[in-house]
Amino acid sequence: MKKLFFLSFFALAEGALAQPAAKIDVSQLPAQAKMIDEVVVPVPSEIFGVLDKLGKPRWEDVLRSSKSAAKPVGGAEQTALILGTVIAEGFIAVEAENAEEVKRIGKSVLSLSEAIGVKKAVQRRSQSIIESAENKEWNKVRRELDGALSDVKEAMSELKSEELSQLVSLGGWLRGTQALTQVVRRNFTKDGAELLHQPILLDYFDKRISSMTPRRQTPLVLRVRQGLIEIRPLMGIAEGVEISEKPVRQIGEITDLLIQSIGSKAN
Repeated sequence: MKKLFFLSFFALAEGALAQPAAKIDVSQLPAQAKMIDEVVVPVPSEIFGVLDKLGKPRWEDVLRSSKSAAKPVGGAEQTALILGTVIAEGFIAVEAENAEEVKRIGKSVLSLSEAIGVKKAVQRRSQSIIESAENKEWNKVRRELDGALSDVKEAMSELKSEELSQLVSLGGWLRGTQALTQVVRRNFTKDGAELLHQPILLDYFDKRISSMTPRRQTPLVLRVRQGLIEIRPLMGIAEGVEISEKPVRQIGEITDLLIQSIGSKAN
């Protein structure tokens, strides 16, 4: 039997999280939805559709605006994590319909991709993101962001860099979860908090990190893994156990610190 997990925003190509079937009907998922290890992974529009039903979020308040394009920091592992957070930020910027931020993110994706050797794979996508944002073609921007992540992961696979690819997904998931806690806390509902019930996804990422080669298990990567271990019990281990406001706040605090660490030069 296929397992249905609901993706917390942006971990698009790796794993997913437990979610009651009533939230998303597998039969209604678009063709772009992916099947990995018997897990159906919805595309971002599905996630935003559920959130909109819970109350239209103020995405501009969630968006982390920047004054310039992101640049590589630290080694390849840190750059991969940053790239994931930037792509996640792109989806938030689209929901906020912030054209200037989307354009900066398009440039950031190109710069970060170059640093890990996959610039060629995303060059066209990045330019299209910028041009589509200028024209306020939001649906096209979403498609290009989706495609950019897929292209990065495919290029990394060709370069035998699957571990960096997993870190891109992990960075995106962390930023998406951080944003989700902000949305849920602003207008707390049990349904909103249930979107954070993700123990299986955390197990997935923990397993991927633990199996990485020693050179990829940098202090930063191990710090992120420790954060996942701290988050796991807060997300509700048992099915049907409600997540209260306090765990939502605690998850937000942990992801805040992890995102700060990922972007820090002191790693």
